[in-house]
Amino acid sequence: MTSKRPRSSSADLANLISQTVADKVNQAVADKLEEQAIRHEQMAAKAALRAAKLDHLTSHLGALDVWMRAEPRGRRPRFTRDEIAAAAVRIADAEGFGALSMRRLAAELGAGTMTLYHYIRTKDELLTLVTDAVMGEVVVPPDEPFPDDWRAAITLVANRSRAALLRHPWILDIADDPPIGPNSVRHFDQTLEALSSLDVDLLTKFDIVSAVDEYVFGYCLMERNNLQGAPFADDHMVDYVGGLLSTGTYPQLAKMADEIGLAEGWAQIEAHFRDPERFDRNLARLLAGLEQAVVPTGRVETADPG
Repeated sequence: MTSKRPRSSSADLANLISQTVADKVNQAVADKLEEQAIRHEQMAAKAALRAAKLDHLTSHLGALDVWMRAEPRGRRPRFTRDEIAAAAVRIADAEGFGALSMRRLAAELGAGTMTLYHYIRTKDELLTLVTDAVMGEVVVPPDEPFPDDWRAAITLVANRSRAALLRHPWILDIADDPPIGPNSVRHFDQTLEALSSLDVDLLTKFDIVSAVDEYVFGYCLMERNNLQGAPFADDHMVDYVGGLLSTGTYPQLAKMADEIGLAEGWAQIEAHFRDPERFDRNLARLLAGLEQAVVPTGRVETADPG
């Protein structure tokens, strides 16, 4: 008995083609909708980011009002801005920057939190007052004349900056720079005054100011984060480094260990980091290099790309 194979009719073939086309159309539509959804999400994210930046900028600029707004008047204001700032600095010095809040500050001053808002309206305003109070310690007093030599003058400013950062290391934890206050502006003006004897253009002076500030703040941040704890040249560290040297992938340290011994070399490394004269020594080298790099036109030379 011969079996018959089923044959696809033209109608079945048409249905198959139609279904295939429909699937492709549906997939194309789905892909398009997904693409549009992703685009809308990206646009919404960008809009949210712009709004957040605008809010931050509004809050940032709004904090400037603390300097333009008259202090509360009355027969005798209970607190002044300077008293509030001094109390905030005391808290941060004793307990760390993270402990500073409007409630904690109110307790320090012996006032209600809502009373404090009569003087400062936002946390940004508080940070502005605190930062400017610290910058007041950086400002060179009016009765202390600047040296005539620009390198000596800028060294004076740099050392005052470092001293303030050593007294108040928590200032390095403020991620967003608050709006500048009168002392910050005075410090910048004095820094330019320190460079007044240097016959270069204004942009070159800005370069020098930036280089010195970056050196001071970077040095103080490293000093605070790495050199405040226990000595790191202990036996465990020496043994650990010795194990690394045995791999043969640290040739310069291995050479040092062969010459003077690993324990002695590591002790010298720590002594160098803790050397109290290192800040001034390298600041002098930085300024000497900057002076040599400044050409008569007032431009700072860059490396020859050729």
